[in-house]
Amino acid sequence: MAREFELRTVAFKSGEISYRLERKRVKNLNLRVNPNGVFASASPEVDGAEVDGLVASKGDYILAALQEFESYTRRTPSPKSYVSGESFPILGRYVRLRVLQGAPKSPSTIVCVGTFLTATVGDPDDYRTKRRLVTDFYERLCRETFNEIVAEKYPLVRKYGAPPPTVRIREMETRWGSCSAKTGVITFNKRLIAAPRFCVEYVAIHELCHLIYPNHTKEFYALLTTFVPDWKERKKILNKLPPFRL
Repeated sequence: MAREFELRTVAFKSGEISYRLERKRVKNLNLRVNPNGVFASASPEVDGAEVDGLVASKGDYILAALQEFESYTRRTPSPKSYVSGESFPILGRYVRLRVLQGAPKSPSTIVCVGTFLTATVGDPDDYRTKRRLVTDFYERLCRETFNEIVAEKYPLVRKYGAPPPTVRIREMETRWGSCSAKTGVITFNKRLIAAPRFCVEYVAIHELCHLIYPNHTKEFYALLTTFVPDWKERKKILNKLPPFRL
């Protein structure tokens, strides 16, 4: 089950900061900034205003860090070498590749458990096999995740007469997703699999709304806001993702 987060926005002298607040049993307020955005965790008893105050007190540092991450997104990512220790993004978190040598003539395998993506191959130096394993893993993960989320969110638009969509996946340079209302096809950018799940859900609902309103009219945004009141915050986080290429 996906963890629930509250999206909050804090205004302070230098600007605004949007962050995700997770409620869980922790002793202290925790705050972290990474390429996917600003994250805080606090126990359920802590008032949200107290967390806002912590974020605001660190505002200048947070903005500087976010600007650095945003600058990084404009750079071309380095090609992957597929060696142990390399990190790969999956739904808002990073896992590390671990390459193991398998038994002779045994089939190559790959599995993701916890924080490790473990590839077992006959020759740990076989770049092509390792790349194929990781690429196939991401292909499967994209199909499973995007189809699951669309199936989960489709009931939101079904009552408006929207037909069940067909999901397709491909690489896109400038868009996270697209929808053809005529054919009922929703297409997701493969790179979206690196984003936090709640961002993927925003894109899915955005495209599902296009089954009812094909264009970005005020009616479209009214419907989107009904389903995802904080969609602007999710979009901001999504657009700050660092570049990702296999």
